[in-house]
Amino acid sequence: MTEVRIAIPSVLPGGLEASLGAHFGHCDLYTVVDVKDGSIAGVSTLSCPPHEKGGCLATVNHLAQNGITVLVAGAIGMRPLMGFNQVGIDVFQGSNASTVNAAVQALLRNELLPFTREFACGGGHAHHGQGHHHAEN
Repeated sequence: MTEVRIAIPSVLPGGLEASLGAHFGHCDLYTVVDVKDGSIAGVSTLSCPPHEKGGCLATVNHLAQNGITVLVAGAIGMRPLMGFNQVGIDVFQGSNASTVNAAVQALLRNELLPFTREFACGGGHAHHGQGHHHAEN
């Protein structure tokens, strides 16, 4: 990893000490962490677009348009996961991290698992706990 731009769903006010939002599409905002040569080079926030019909894919496009290359999330549905894969954004599981900074540090140590189909939430948009699998619809 030389240069990456990480988005992490966060609770207000965002930043490195913020808690992670439960689900990527229903968060207060995204904390954006720019990493260069393995070190944090900058921290900013990015709004979460309204969750309208097809809102998950609107969020995918919003993050892609803002140069995001990595998303760390606690939960994500199959449709947006596939959307992120199509626009080249890598998605990692961050549900065990207590803060944005803890998630970023775990990512930099290669300790986060990538989200794959078996970990994605099935069709609904309910909030999900960690550590369980969802059946395919």
